[in-house]
Amino acid sequence: MVLGIDVGGSTTKIVGFEKTECIGMMQVAADDQITSAFGAFGKFCAEYNIRMGDIKKIMVTGVGASYLEKGMYDIPTTRVDEFIAIGIGGLKLAALSDAFIISAGTGTALVKASKDKITHLGGSGVGGGMLLNLCERFAGVHSFASITEIAKEGDLSAIDLRLCDISREKIGNLPSDTTVSNFGNLRDNAKPADIVLGFMNMMFESIGMMAVFATLGSDVKDVVLIGALSGTEHAAIVFENLAKIHPVKFHIPKEAIFATAVGAALS
Repeated sequence: MVLGIDVGGSTTKIVGFEKTECIGMMQVAADDQITSAFGAFGKFCAEYNIRMGDIKKIMVTGVGASYLEKGMYDIPTTRVDEFIAIGIGGLKLAALSDAFIISAGTGTALVKASKDKITHLGGSGVGGGMLLNLCERFAGVHSFASITEIAKEGDLSAIDLRLCDISREKIGNLPSDTTVSNFGNLRDNAKPADIVLGFMNMMFESIGMMAVFATLGSDVKDVVLIGALSGTEHAAIVFENLAKIHPVKFHIPKEAIFATAVGAALS
C-alpha cells in the first residue's frame, strides 16, 4: 500500500492506494503542519484498519511537506513536487489524458498536464486567502463554511456592472448578464450577502478566465478544477457560464479536494 499525503498550512489530505485502487480518503485539520500530518496518518490507519507493515511507501507533497524530511515512523517517505502531484491527480480524477489543471486553494496554481509531461504555467494570488480576508473585513464573515452559505442569499445585480446595465443590444455571443465590471455597480444598500457573493464571483471569474486564456492557441480545451475551493456551488455556476462563451470544457471531479494527495500517491 502507498499513502499520498498533501500537507497544507493546517489541513492535511491523505489517501491510500493498493496498486491503482483507492482504498480511502480523509481530511484532518490541526494547528500546525506536523500535528496535522501525523494526526491524519493515525486517524487514517485507525479508520481503515491499516497496520504499519501494510504501508510500503509514503509520498508527501504540499507546502508543509518540508516538515517531514525525516520521514514518518521509519516508513520510506518521498517528497513529490506539488505541481507534478497536481497534474497527475487532476488527470486521474477527471479521467483525462490531457488537460489544464487549476488548483484553487489559498492562492491559485495553473498546470498543463499530459501523460508524458507536466508543466507549471504560473498562478495567481487570487484564491481562498483573499476571499476569507475580504469577507471578514467587509462583511463580518469569518469562516469559509459561512461564506458559502451566506453567498446563496446574495444578489449580484447589487454589486456587479453587467452587460444589460449598459447596453440594450446584444454584443457578440455575450449573454446579457455577462460581468462588465466586478463591483462596478456597488449599491449603497448592498447587503453583506451581496458583498460576499460579489467577492466569490470575482474570484471564480478571475480564476476561470486565467484558465481560458491558457487554452488559447492550444488543442487542449479541457480544464479541471481541484483544491479546497472546488466544491463551492458558485464555482460550477461561473464555469458553466464561461463555457457558454468560450470553447472550453470545465470539469470539477467529485473528490477534487483530494486530487493533489492522489497525485502524490500515484507519482
